Amino acid sequence: MSFFEEGRREIRPMLRLALPLVMAEVGWMAMGVVDTIMVGHLQRPAVSIASAALGQVLYNTLAFGVGGVLFGLDTYISQAHGAGEVEDANKWLRAGVMLACLLSCLLMAMIWVGPLALERLPVDRDVMRQAVSFLEALNWGSLPLFLYLALRRYLQAFNHTRPIAAAVVSANLVNAGLDWLLIFGHRWTIAGHEIAVRAYGVAGSAAATSLARLYLAAFVGGALWWLDRRHGYGLARAGVRIDAEWAKVSIRLKRLVALGGPVGGQIFVEISIFAAVTALIGTLGPVPLAGHEIALNCVSTTFMVPFAISAAAGVRVGQAIGRGSQAEARAAGWTGIALGAGFMLCMSAVLVAIPARIASGFTHGPDVIRAAVPLMLVGAAFQFFDGVQVTATGALRGAGNTHAGLFAHLVGYWVVGLPIGAWLGLGRGFSGHTLGATGLWIGLCAGLMFEGVALTTAWARTVRRGLGRTS
Repeated sequence: MSFFEEGRREIRPMLRLALPLVMAEVGWMAMGVVDTIMVGHLQRPAVSIASAALGQVLYNTLAFGVGGVLFGLDTYISQAHGAGEVEDANKWLRAGVMLACLLSCLLMAMIWVGPLALERLPVDRDVMRQAVSFLEALNWGSLPLFLYLALRRYLQAFNHTRPIAAAVVSANLVNAGLDWLLIFGHRWTIAGHEIAVRAYGVAGSAAATSLARLYLAAFVGGALWWLDRRHGYGLARAGVRIDAEWAKVSIRLKRLVALGGPVGGQIFVEISIFAAVTALIGTLGPVPLAGHEIALNCVSTTFMVPFAISAAAGVRVGQAIGRGSQAEARAAGWTGIALGAGFMLCMSAVLVAIPARIASGFTHGPDVIRAAVPLMLVGAAFQFFDGVQVTATGALRGAGNTHAGLFAHLVGYWVVGLPIGAWLGLGRGFSGHTLGATGLWIGLCAGLMFEGVALTTAWARTVRRGLGRTS
């Protein structure tokens, strides 16, 4: 069978696995978008959006950097499932749940001491005060977030992606309702008794997100329990039985951290560059920061589709390797990269065509809209490369290569992207004039171009060298 025939046969199973994950990832991003829209309708939209942006990006930098270690479960569980070793997959999930609990304790401690460093940043004091309150409320959702990440890896590795989509979509409804209740506050009179919920403002959106994540973890856990009973995976027995495997769990934890550590490092590098850019733009004032947050929400939303395809590609590659089929693994990786790149090209056209209309959906402030539009145009320029790099990373993860993504992100963002962005945005640039936030975004664009080329090359080399199961 030719390479193109293999790829064509792979499209349908890839999409069957990826489409529910796309719904889940877009739904995940929608929570942040809804939060931004809600706080954007408070009395001082620029300050409110900037506060939520600063708190969100700092939390995500730590949370997904630490929690990214759990992505190592993708490789082990999908390869075990492909090899028909269900019991081994169950043991990996058990180790993942234990690690999720440990990592959540680490994250919460980091967030609690974070404001000590945060308050040293040269950011507007009102923005800083609200950002700290936002972080404190969001921190209570850390354990549910990590449990969701661990349980989700098992579901998608076993091709059960619809419950993931249903969980995130319904969690959005919970989040939106709680946003309405906690951000603005409301009063009711029932049977002569007045019931009141006071307005918590920006912190209320973070509290709503934490409660929605608790719901999300409970939903996914319930779905996994139901599927275990239906298919007889043996998870219930694996969860309560005390045997010799408990003595070996530390070995699994070490292997999981060794494989997932670079993934967490990669996510930390990726999110931290946006945190650094957010902090730099924050020194320019609330309006550029609010425009940056709107543009970042837009490109992050489009990114969720290839990110979901990346997860599907990792699963398909891992399952094929578990079955011992290098041809299927190769086809899965290249198909995922092609699908992610094609979608992002379409999104580039949308961002170029109607940037102001998109920005006006977040806020009615004309100054904030004007600040967002040029950043969205720069975002349109790097969509293709962003789609390529993330799907190539997923394919590499399925093959057990988690170091290439970390190296590419370190060089692309911190060696290429940030210096160029700082020169254009805060220095003299080509024309001798500071470009502000737009210059910093151009630096991000340059970094993503490098990463797209580097990670595609890494996947091609991995295929040529041969694909074997991760030990």
